[in-house]
Amino acid sequence: MSELKLGAVESRFADMIWHNEPIASTQLTKMAQQELGWKKSTTYTILKRLCERGIFQNNNSVVTSVISRSDFYAMQSEKFVEETFDGSLPAFLAAFGRRKKLSDREIDELQTMIDKMRR
Repeated sequence: MSELKLGAVESRFADMIWHNEPIASTQLTKMAQQELGWKKSTTYTILKRLCERGIFQNNNSVVTSVISRSDFYAMQSEKFVEETFDGSLPAFLAAFGRRKKLSDREIDELQTMIDKMRR
């Protein structure tokens, strides 16, 4: 996948696909017209761009994901931590924790994840 980042409108469009896949490309153009106000040509242009990035595929006029929504955002998060914090998750969490107080529940969830990773 050449480019992991999506703009705000691309993200809305990608979410439409992820929430409705598999979806016929004709149905997708109708949804994009209703929800985003796009013309058919705009929908196909953006779809082609996302397919070229390796996020979706359009085979026989049926659009499906190559990468799931959760995997896409996990990869995007990993890239952010790598680029911004030299790949250090503890440095990211420390920076995050300085600005936002974590609840006891959130801390417990993080601890549970850490414990599972140790096994």
